[in-house]
Amino acid sequence: MLEEDLNALRSAVAALEHPGLAARLGEIAGKPIELLGRALPEAASKAVATATTKALNAALAVALRTMQNEPKAASGLLHKALVTTSGAVGGSFGLAALPIELPISTIIMLRSIGDIARSEGEDLTTPETALSCLQVFALGGLKGERDAAESGYFAVRGLLAKSIAEAARFIVDRGVFAEGAPVLVRLIALVASRFGVVVTQKLAAQAVPVIGALGGAAVNYAFIDHFQEIARAHFVVRRLERRYGQATVRAAYQRLSGEASAAA
Repeated sequence: MLEEDLNALRSAVAALEHPGLAARLGEIAGKPIELLGRALPEAASKAVATATTKALNAALAVALRTMQNEPKAASGLLHKALVTTSGAVGGSFGLAALPIELPISTIIMLRSIGDIARSEGEDLTTPETALSCLQVFALGGLKGERDAAESGYFAVRGLLAKSIAEAARFIVDRGVFAEGAPVLVRLIALVASRFGVVVTQKLAAQAVPVIGALGGAAVNYAFIDHFQEIARAHFVVRRLERRYGQATVRAAYQRLSGEASAAA
């Protein structure tokens, strides 16, 4: 593997295996992330589950219908600005705004993830690539409360692989996005279960009484920046897999991950 590719993979390992969103949200809210959850009402879990499923369905529908494969640089700043604005609304109205704010933010973030995928050589005209973009939302909560052996990057990819393949075949055969189709429901549920963990952290930070609109904007800025970083790392790994083969990249990834853990 070329040195520049090895360095790119090393950066990807750092982003995917040690995401820092919880610490960033804690800094914005002025409290550790484990204390932020106490600010949420009991109804929050149900609201998050419903909102994440709705948001992911809406985002996937938009991605499959509107993403184009025009070669251009990823427009991360525009997407950050849009999501930050929606976060200001979320910071002002809290849990009540989640059913409206989260789908908007998720659609914008998925478009940003698509831009990043395209910049790494992905073909956005294929359902498999669109579903790989959706997969990023499941990767954004790695190393959380779940067992580390089940939340590593390749573990989550493996968990989602069959559902992504089935969903891609279904979309190709039908030629349309059919919300409610069993194969898509299963995929959305798998992604939502992990995306919901991160959404809960975001909502908890926004629910701190003093956070307000300005803090809500800062929370959403951290939120999209986090997923852009995860997306960039994910599609770097996929680009290297196309160049060197999956087995070679996975072996190098695991070696670099082990080295990073030993150094820590």
